Amino acid sequence: MSTEHDTSPAADVREQVRARYAEAAVAVTRGSSNAEVNDALQVVDSPGASCCSGDAVVDDSFGAALYGSDDQEGLPAEAVAASLGCGNPTAVADLRPGERVLDLGSGGGIDVLLSARRVGETGFAYGVDMTDEMLDLARANAAAAGASNVEFVKGTIEDVPLPDASVDVVISNCVINLSADKPKVLSEMFRVLTPGGRIGVSDVVAEDHLTPAERAERGSYVGCIAGALSRAEYLEGLAAVGFVDAEVEFTHEAAPGMHGAIVRATKPTA
Repeated sequence: MSTEHDTSPAADVREQVRARYAEAAVAVTRGSSNAEVNDALQVVDSPGASCCSGDAVVDDSFGAALYGSDDQEGLPAEAVAASLGCGNPTAVADLRPGERVLDLGSGGGIDVLLSARRVGETGFAYGVDMTDEMLDLARANAAAAGASNVEFVKGTIEDVPLPDASVDVVISNCVINLSADKPKVLSEMFRVLTPGGRIGVSDVVAEDHLTPAERAERGSYVGCIAGALSRAEYLEGLAAVGFVDAEVEFTHEAAPGMHGAIVRATKPTA
């Protein structure tokens, strides 16, 4: 069924996210710094609650500050400026030479470029994003970096345009909380992974005692807060689609009872 005129709440959330990150991509191409771009992502109905930035989080817990100088060295300035996440999933996933990696919601491409560097010439890194402006920026960054083992593909994280069992690792950086259909995202992650494959995700996660209404009080959906899963919901969702050895580790507070977190899980070999 066509979604061209979809007016559902999920479609509205997706359009808000797309528009917000399109603005960020345009700002980067015009020379805005990482701090300026993160500040510009502040949500009107929740001042200071931009995605993993602003007054709602501790200092140096968002964006480019989460990447060490060794990671940033050799990357285009625009790739660093467009870093809007809440972690460093390339380090979380412990990437190895020769692996195929998929980054969900790849944005300006920093995690894809770092993945490509870690997996080397025998590996490959894909990025999936739904925003044309971010895809244009990411492709320009890949060209500037001279990265030949990368590909950026237009698509949503709920319907990944890659075949079954086509990658060894799935990463994502503060994006899954933005989806209005998280069970579908988790299912797609499982589908595209090879048996024995794994996920290494950075995301915002709520403490289990917070209700959805209480999460919404702390920030908006587009601000990465209202749509965050709780730790128990994350673990239950991963198990429901077939993942094993799942864990959610809080790393820093993003809002009261809400945390930047590392999420890991494995697809069984059998």
